[in-house]
Amino acid sequence: MTIILDAMGSDLFPEPEVTGALEAAELYGEKIILVGKSDLVEPRLKALNTRSLPVSLVQAPEMLEMGDKAVASAKEKPHNSMAIGMELVKSGEGAAFVTAGNTGAALFVSAITLKRMAGVQRPVLTAIFPTRKGRVVVCDIGANADCRPEFFPEFGIMGSIYAEKVLGVKNPRVGLIANGEEKGKGNLLVKSAYPLMETSGLNFIGNVEPKDLFGGAADVVICDGFTGNIMLKSSEAVASLMKDLISEGIKSSLVSSLGGLMVKPALKKVLKQVDPSEVGAAPLLGVNGLVFVGHGRSNAHAITSAIGTAVLAVRADLLGHISKAIQERMIKPQVVPPGK
Repeated sequence: MTIILDAMGSDLFPEPEVTGALEAAELYGEKIILVGKSDLVEPRLKALNTRSLPVSLVQAPEMLEMGDKAVASAKEKPHNSMAIGMELVKSGEGAAFVTAGNTGAALFVSAITLKRMAGVQRPVLTAIFPTRKGRVVVCDIGANADCRPEFFPEFGIMGSIYAEKVLGVKNPRVGLIANGEEKGKGNLLVKSAYPLMETSGLNFIGNVEPKDLFGGAADVVICDGFTGNIMLKSSEAVASLMKDLISEGIKSSLVSSLGGLMVKPALKKVLKQVDPSEVGAAPLLGVNGLVFVGHGRSNAHAITSAIGTAVLAVRADLLGHISKAIQERMIKPQVVPPGK
């Protein structure tokens, strides 16, 4: 397979992208095409690719920057690295597209280039959160700040397919993020979506509070993009704070430093579990192509991880399985909840 990588996405482009692409090519044995400004990318690629790994470059004269207004900038710069990269996926020259660039721009460009999958009302951006029992797929984390109740069963289908086919979870448990476990809890959106989830055919377990999410109560949780994005950023901030506090505490005295040496292997293992760079990118599900969006602050390791996430999705035929599941839902008679 060939993975397409936006070379102009991260805050420190193109260094993390070039280094991460080379590491991924060696690790996964797949071809990688960098898309970006040749005058910036080509010198770094030639300097670092001393082993002639299968990493090449496609020229993109324009780029979408983090501070750009997503829609306006994408229209003003039609030859940007995201657009050219996704065109390569659309034409079949690449199996998946990975970027650490502007999330809003990635959503817009994917919508106009790859289009929505037939039967999908809204694509969903997902994230993988660590839990006490493994991992949980969170849908949505920012693609749809405002949602309608009927979007949630679709999110649940796509998230469940990802959990099953890529993460290896059998019959994933699906829950709704709410402020209480009881059926009547939640805002108007959650209360309206609850009966739709009950009749969706998913392994729906009801409402899930954030504490239970991290406790491993569900394999997939559904929420609107505003809630999911706040939850994602808050959890990352808490993880970063805890890392800093632990580091400061260990360095506070000689005794603490000696103790820190003893627990260093265990701490390293724990910190790795909550490190976003270990996953690297979030899949955008519901468009006619595999698109993965990472952090702007991604380092080379995060880029390598993001490419690895894309490789796993391609090998699992994630796109085919989601399309099949959505089509089956379309032809099945939908059960209308009482009172609707």
